[in-house]
Amino acid sequence: MAPIGVLAVGLDAVSGMFEGRRAYARRRQAVITANAELRERELIKLASLSAALAGTLRRRGVPEPTASLTAEAGVAVFKVGFERRLAESGERGMAPVMRELLGEPKAVAGGGHGS
Repeated sequence: MAPIGVLAVGLDAVSGMFEGRRAYARRRQAVITANAELRERELIKLASLSAALAGTLRRRGVPEPTASLTAEAGVAVFKVGFERRLAESGERGMAPVMRELLGEPKAVAGGGHGS
């Protein structure tokens, strides 16, 4: 499986953990946003997640810098998707938001239009 495919499977799995917890996630995010120390801690957690994901990709045979770039892109997709999902008022799940955003790096690189 291509690195982006592995990333998509991982994002789908993580998305399931957030289903039915949007009200809690909104309250949690509001507290983090209001506190500089908590924002810093959240960034450290995301950096740790990226390092772990890059390590997993390397163990699967993905070379550098592809492993690190894929991991960083995955964390960016998760972060933006999480924020987008919290801002939405509809009932759409988090997994479709993540899948939609996974195509955005192509638009950034000039290879097509995102959503």
